[in-house]
Amino acid sequence: MGGRRVTLTWQHEPALHAPARYRRACRYEAWIADPLGTGVRDITAKLAGVISEAEAAIRELNASARPILAPLSRLLLRTESIASSKVEGLQMGVRQLARAEARMDTGGRVGPEALEIMANVDAMDLAIDEAASVSRFSTEEILAIHARLMERVAHRHIAGRVRTVQNWIGGNDYNPCGADFVPPPPEYVGPLLEDLCAAINDDLLPAVMQAALVHAQFETIHPFDDGNGRTGRALIHVVLRRRGVAPAYVPPISVVLAAARDRYVRGLNDFREDGVDAWIGHFAGAALRAATLASEYVAAVQALTAEWRARLSADSAPRADSAAWAIVDVLPAHPVISAPVAAASTGRSRPQVYQAIRLLERAGVLLPLTEQRRHQSWEADGLLDLIAGLEAGVPVSAIPTR
Repeated sequence: MGGRRVTLTWQHEPALHAPARYRRACRYEAWIADPLGTGVRDITAKLAGVISEAEAAIRELNASARPILAPLSRLLLRTESIASSKVEGLQMGVRQLARAEARMDTGGRVGPEALEIMANVDAMDLAIDEAASVSRFSTEEILAIHARLMERVAHRHIAGRVRTVQNWIGGNDYNPCGADFVPPPPEYVGPLLEDLCAAINDDLLPAVMQAALVHAQFETIHPFDDGNGRTGRALIHVVLRRRGVAPAYVPPISVVLAAARDRYVRGLNDFREDGVDAWIGHFAGAALRAATLASEYVAAVQALTAEWRARLSADSAPRADSAAWAIVDVLPAHPVISAPVAAASTGRSRPQVYQAIRLLERAGVLLPLTEQRRHQSWEADGLLDLIAGLEAGVPVSAIPTR
């Protein structure tokens, strides 16, 4: 992208609780990015073709979206958020996390890692539904996304606050000397964020190219003490939603990026030096693979839903207005579901929901997780296997048949 390195001095800190070598003054280089600016950029015909193919795949994914399929939108959003957390080393098994979500829905206690991952789902939701809909995107929207992301972590005091000190990536915990990458000093962050927002509000570039540049520039600015990667990946979907490319279904780009994390990091480094086209090409390829993968899984989940309906019809054939059918429709958004969540999602009464759950359990659609009646949750048969495959980025055809 372009920018410049500046050599700075880290001051001697005699009172620091650290080995002596980290208390000494030292020199380091920080990277000050050039502004993104707005307007058209020259690209090769080959790169333009990759970008166009990626956008077409995302639009095709969204072409099948209908209001009745809204739970599938939630499933893809959830998958993208979890994969974004995985890039940062926050990993939980698919079933473990789904059960933690269900426990939280019923007032139970969950661990800090599950809370942080679920906060990322909330932040992505905010980014797509609220931040992407404002007429002029601003720094305030970025702060709101970050605040939602960090509100459940131990150091939540940093939530929604731009850093006022130097940060760095890699190296040691005490100073930036020898770090892998040092973002711009704090006094440059505000103007660079204003420029970034202007680039988000621009519409002269192809949407996928714009998303690639915005994401990489945000990661280069690194405006927060923590949570930069997840906030930056949320901005990808802000751009795609604002440009009308992904109005309903998010392509789980983080799934592809997480699967090749080292390549992703190299791409960001390329962007900062003289390999902007290489980064855009890598990003567009990831977007294309993500959209193709998502389309496969949307079709697979629809087929599984049809199988559930067939089982229910064969077992008890409930009336057309039964709550059981309504629960089947919302299950893709809630792979592990509780009665309160089923009631809230379907708008049905608790007695109707409990009766429907009994029918679905008898038909083998819902599998009880425990024998106890209090705070009971049920797993949607076969759905978590599909979600695990999507989160791992494997084709549907590689999922073992049941």
